[in-house]
Amino acid sequence: MTNTSDSSTPAIEAAAALGLDHEVTPIPRVRSLEEAAAALDIEPRQVTKTIVVRLGEGDYRFVLVPGDRQIAWPKLRTLLGVNRCTMPSADEALELTGYARGTITPLGSTTAWPVIADERVTGRVNVGAGAHGLGLMVDGEALVAALGATVADVTDPA
Repeated sequence: MTNTSDSSTPAIEAAAALGLDHEVTPIPRVRSLEEAAAALDIEPRQVTKTIVVRLGEGDYRFVLVPGDRQIAWPKLRTLLGVNRCTMPSADEALELTGYARGTITPLGSTTAWPVIADERVTGRVNVGAGAHGLGLMVDGEALVAALGATVADVTDPA
């Protein structure tokens, strides 16, 4: 395991506890996912977004989405067997996960929910580290396995 920063967050601690080989990556202030990818010297698809979706009262999932893609709501609803999914407000997401939007990750979240990973979360990816200005570079397949994620085609090109 490599840790190139003295920073620690619940996400970084969870990655270590899961035995994930990871690198803490500082991310400068950026205005877009593309800028973040360029700052990390990776492709936009390697920036993995974590989206919180609500299926019903108290029923949530984390969805891992490659940076160059977006959730395909019909595909996700079909996978989950529901007619409707919504996203919580930023304040609700913070309350539920302990992380602000832009830093959300299933790693170390204050609430553990099932994880769905788009089938394209593969190879070297960067996920939220639970704090602005930090990411975690990990192997996508190892992350998916460590989280016990359901892998499916749940996205479309952005």
